[in-house]
Amino acid sequence: MPLLEILEDHFTGALDTGKWPGSYGDVTAAGGRGRIPCNVGGFAGLRSASTYTLAGSHFLLRAYPPAVNGAVSTAALSLLVLSSVGGTDAGFIIDTAQGAMGVYARTDYADGGALFPPYDPVQHAWLRLRETGGTLLWESSPDSSNWTVLRTSPAPAWVADADLSLLMESTRTDGSNNVAEVDNVNLPTSLALLGAARTTATAQPLAGQKAYRLGAARATSSARPLSAAHVVQLGAARTRARAGTVMRLPRPAQTLTASAGGPTLTPSTTGPQLAAISTTGG
Repeated sequence: MPLLEILEDHFTGALDTGKWPGSYGDVTAAGGRGRIPCNVGGFAGLRSASTYTLAGSHFLLRAYPPAVNGAVSTAALSLLVLSSVGGTDAGFIIDTAQGAMGVYARTDYADGGALFPPYDPVQHAWLRLRETGGTLLWESSPDSSNWTVLRTSPAPAWVADADLSLLMESTRTDGSNNVAEVDNVNLPTSLALLGAARTTATAQPLAGQKAYRLGAARATSSARPLSAAHVVQLGAARTRARAGTVMRLPRPAQTLTASAGGPTLTPSTTGPQLAAISTTGG
């Protein structure tokens, strides 16, 4: 049961029909984006296979809804996770003719709890729908890093189905024909990008760029704090053995004192001492 988040596309090169087998209406990939015609009275869409689940997963993308182009009624881009039941879905519908965005979880094409915030092309540049802990969250971001929650709702049971698909569809009722576009499906630009490969003895150069997901670190290791330094006190040097250079110390003067048992030697000076000059960290 693949998670919806594994469906990734940055639309470099020709349209990957293996990822979008249910597409219709002359959709293409052009200029590094998925391009969806927005024609009066027509519908066109990029649609994935019906093999995914939304439970514990998400979809996100960069959205480029159609320009108004004289429309008064509708010029829209729909971004929906579809269940196997027609009209039962969840996601976003951006209508630039109305200047609004619908935030939906629909049954039979209706949602009494839908929200309709004014569409902001900067704050709503990136859109994400995710399920976590039995809750659906609709979110937006200007940069794919900083997300704002637009709505939350208990997740309907169908989000755990294994036959869901992602649909990105455009249509208009009036005005002039143009296109809607999408990009970076499940590939936020905050990910590291690997550029074209540089030549090596056996590697082949890569023509395009590839997004690489940076996961959370699996293990961390922290240094333990030092409670105190361990110091070794060096006492007075007694001997100097095997030194590279041996210096002869002058023999201290001695005094002979007569006694019954023979002379007694009394040192008149003391030998040198070495001060402690090093410590060892514990």
